[in-house]
Amino acid sequence: MYTTIQQALVAAMKNHDKERLNVIKMVKAAVDKERIDKKCEITDELVIDVLSKQVKLREDSIGEFAKANRSDLEEAAKREIAILQEYLPAPLTEAEVDAIIATAIQEVNPTGIRDMGKIMSIVSPQVKGRYDMKVVSSKIKEKLS
Repeated sequence: MYTTIQQALVAAMKNHDKERLNVIKMVKAAVDKERIDKKCEITDELVIDVLSKQVKLREDSIGEFAKANRSDLEEAAKREIAILQEYLPAPLTEAEVDAIIATAIQEVNPTGIRDMGKIMSIVSPQVKGRYDMKVVSSKIKEKLS
């Protein structure tokens, strides 16, 4: 994924697409910073994590821009989200997430809510960046109750 981002950076430079170029530069810098901070190699999981965080930041910003009646900044953030989502894996459907959770629950055979961490450790790598983790967490809690 990181090489895809690097190639997109070069393409955006060649096409003089300033908005796309700025977003991709920001993503590349965030990935590089995360790699240095965590002292690890760049993996697809790291890139997905950074992309997800960047999308979340912009979604939060859209709400703030709407409150401040700044439709220009709101639209810019929406365009940036669209660019970022091009590099994220396809989102999972609710049925797919439910199936992943059901498989994890079968595998762990939980006795109560205290086994939620074990289930999350199985589910998280499969859905991270592809589905809202808050929703996943609430679905697991619901099934364990």
